[in-house]
Order: sequence, then structure tokens, then C-alpha cells
Amino acid sequence: MVTPSRWRIIAIGKVRKKWIQNGLNLYLKRLPGLTITELRDSSIAKESQELLKSITRNELPIVLSEEGTLMTSLSFSQQLETLNSKRIAFLIGGADGLSSEIKNMAYWNISLSRLTFPHDIARLLLVEQLYRAKAIRQGSPYHRE
Repeated sequence: MVTPSRWRIIAIGKVRKKWIQNGLNLYLKRLPGLTITELRDSSIAKESQELLKSITRNELPIVLSEEGTLMTSLSFSQQLETLNSKRIAFLIGGADGLSSEIKNMAYWNISLSRLTFPHDIARLLLVEQLYRAKAIRQGSPYHRE
């Protein structure tokens, strides 16, 4: 079973738009245990240092980037299921993205789309997809094929 309590999102920057925060709050209520750690936006080098310090030894870092693997919601859910016993840190960069150092050290590099999104919208999309992954594994009607 997909386990939100083993997931954490580490994101650069704060969510400033109320409608995005409202959406995040909605999904966070549906995913008890999922936490979001916000790091201060700065230069890409400083952000990389902060991200590296924030990841614990027992977490698998999963990076969100434009160059990452594209997948369906179903395949995303299945992949998360294979990592179910692991702790996962999803990393979302700031306005300038993530450094190659962070991308190269990641266990898995995924893309939400070939389109580019502001980091706060990417955060909302990721949280929705995490909820969808949970719904898929539970056979919930939230995800309809």
C-alpha cells in the first residue's frame, strides 16, 4: 500500500498564491503524514547546499525536472508501490530549477510534463498526483481510466 507518511516534499520557495495554498491544504488533509519542507530561495548553488543538508540518509531523493522521465499516473503509482518500504524526499527547485549535482544524485528523476511550471504550481501538481497514486492503489473512483 502506498504510504504518504513515508513521503516528504522539499521545495525551494514559499507558496504565495492563496489558491495554490488552498489546493495544497485540501490534498494534505487527504494524505495524512505527508510533509512539505520549504527552503529559502537563493542562488542555485546555495539552494543545492540546503537541499543536500535537508535530505536524510534514509530518504531516497526523487527530483522533479523537465528532463525527467515522463509517465502516466498509473505508472507513477506503480513505481511508488515498488518503493513503499522506503522513505522518499521529492525535491522541487526554485525559479532557476535544480543544479546538475542535485539531478545527478537523485534516485529517480521525474517530469510532471514537458511544459515548464512555476515551482508552486509544480508542488500542487505533485501533491495531487501523490493523492491520485494512493487512490489508484486503493481502487478509489477518484482515478478513472
